[in-house]
Amino acid sequence: MKPSTRHILLLWMLVCSGTTQAIEPISTTIAVGMAAALTGILARYQNIFYYFHECCRPEWISFNKTGLRNDLDTKLFGQHIASRIILKAVSGFMSNENPKKPLVLSLHGWTGTGKNFVSKLIAENIYKEGMDSSFVHVFTSTLHFPHQSQKATYKSQLQQWIKGNVTNCERSMFIFDEMDKMHPGLIDSIKPYLDYYDKLDGVSYRKSIFIFLSNAGGESIIQTVLDFWKQGRDREEIELKDLETSLSLSVFNNNQSGFYRTNLIDKNLVDFFVPFLPLEYRHVVQCAMAEMKARDIKPDQDVADRVARDLVYFPKSERVFSVKGCKTIESKLDYYT
Repeated sequence: MKPSTRHILLLWMLVCSGTTQAIEPISTTIAVGMAAALTGILARYQNIFYYFHECCRPEWISFNKTGLRNDLDTKLFGQHIASRIILKAVSGFMSNENPKKPLVLSLHGWTGTGKNFVSKLIAENIYKEGMDSSFVHVFTSTLHFPHQSQKATYKSQLQQWIKGNVTNCERSMFIFDEMDKMHPGLIDSIKPYLDYYDKLDGVSYRKSIFIFLSNAGGESIIQTVLDFWKQGRDREEIELKDLETSLSLSVFNNNQSGFYRTNLIDKNLVDFFVPFLPLEYRHVVQCAMAEMKARDIKPDQDVADRVARDLVYFPKSERVFSVKGCKTIESKLDYYT
């Protein structure tokens, strides 16, 4: 039963009035009356608290497959492989009430190709609060794990953070940014949480999502795309099988990466290595047009072209791929609009 506005207002007064603080004798009668009213309301509306505070419940966590598909189709450009994998992987996982392990995605590619953006889209289509949800946790290597000498401490902290948050909500999401800058060996500390266990110390991690973001493997991806381009083949012809093996090997053997010789790869705990292709001029134009639309500015093709022309491309002679993808589009638009 849905609570009335009057009951919601009363509960808000009760919750926000600090009734948990020490009560003066003169206010005891009032407090008892308020408590009785609260008990009566809660007896009728058991879920009323969920209107005020994010909880690990379907009211706050509910997968929107149609929304994710639409976002990938209309907001992500030049990433036909990533779009397809992300939609199928997330949809399949979220529709499975009894997964055998957490969903583990490793997103790889050059800067500005959409890795962080896709993580945001996933969060927005699962959690009502999106990236602001208390169940979405972002770790940035250079911020949270800066010192090699503290790696043992980081391992312990990371295990505690993940265990504590999954204990609080099994539908937690963990995003690890800058994996290429993480100290090798650190990420292995969470290997048990990604494995095929029903429970570890009474906690089930099987409904959580782990997303790793990394520039590592970007060179391997770029080389494949360049080979297709030099052969006169369309980039949409590129399939996952053309990239996955070389990508996983490149990441696994990169001794400057957080994935260097990691058990996560060696034990096949990463469900999908998702390649993000370098973006072409036309994709940068699309990014600029989409950003104007997001700002409630009428999309202007001339402005989008000027923004795209202002970026640096490679190879230098042909100027095919954007060095920074769409990363600087927002600041460029500030200048041109």
